[in-house]
Amino acid sequence: MTATSEVVVRERVRRGTRRRRVVTVLLVLVVVAFAVTLMVGRTFYPPADVMRVILGQDVPGASYTVGRLRLPRAVLAIAAGLCFGMAGVTFQTMLRNPLASPDIIGISAGSSAAAAFAIVTLSLGSTAVSVFAIVSGLAVALLVYVLSFKDGVVGTRLILIGIGIAAMLDSVTAYILSRAAQWDLQEATRWLTGSLNGTTWPAVVPVLIALVVLTPVLLGQGRSLAVTQLGDDMAPALGVRVGRTRLLVIVAAVGLIAFATAAAGPIAFVAFLCGPIAARLIGPAGSLLVPSALVGALLVLVADFVGQYALASRYPVGIVTGVLGAPYLIYLITRSNRVGGSI
Repeated sequence: MTATSEVVVRERVRRGTRRRRVVTVLLVLVVVAFAVTLMVGRTFYPPADVMRVILGQDVPGASYTVGRLRLPRAVLAIAAGLCFGMAGVTFQTMLRNPLASPDIIGISAGSSAAAAFAIVTLSLGSTAVSVFAIVSGLAVALLVYVLSFKDGVVGTRLILIGIGIAAMLDSVTAYILSRAAQWDLQEATRWLTGSLNGTTWPAVVPVLIALVVLTPVLLGQGRSLAVTQLGDDMAPALGVRVGRTRLLVIVAAVGLIAFATAAAGPIAFVAFLCGPIAARLIGPAGSLLVPSALVGALLVLVADFVGQYALASRYPVGIVTGVLGAPYLIYLITRSNRVGGSI
């Protein structure tokens, strides 16, 4: 083995070790945050009581507070974070641009506008609102893709078209809210902010099903997705069917976003933040799907806990993540201007 080969092997081993360590630490942090969320609140329950509740035993006080209030909320926080994290980094990887997240390119705005219309104009229940949000998210994603397709999909063109469509949909949402009755306005605003308040198991189950069905699709296309970063000319030479790969990952990613948004609302900037954070932790090599998913789960869990208990008033999780994400978006745009448009 030549000296160069030995260096390459050592570097691969080092990166693999770093990746495993980061993923392990993230997984441990998610478990710890999940446990703290179940134990800590207005009333503290010891780990033994929480475990008994999870195992289905009846514990006075804890069975209701932990089993019916905290547990579905924490599970939805993890599930939504996993969905947003994987879907966000999928778009960013495929389009080779950290701005290409569902928050920016209009998918979340489509679900939000549909939900506001269903709540205010049609006076539909929560299940029907969720269906409207899912279908509209898929429809907006298809519209953005079709409008940006010209001899392939260029990241910058898709982002600009998505931003334009998102702006129009935000205007539609604002118009709908301006005509809403007070009760409908409160309900729509709570949904549009991104909130885990009042989470029940029927709202959690569809998101878990979407994860079980769509996550293997994304993970199965992880290598091909990474290769597409080399460009549409190089990827086919390496055996990747670019069109098929993009179609599969777009459908899977949009599905995850749509189901998570339907259950928890458009939790701001989670999909946008997870990929860059995971890339900083993992380094330049390897798929970011799993690390980004874990970052998303941790971010939503911690942000929701902070919004409930760490501030003077209670705030929805979307408010907390919005405070975190907005400065990073400004930073990316500022850096783009400094380096001549390359984000």
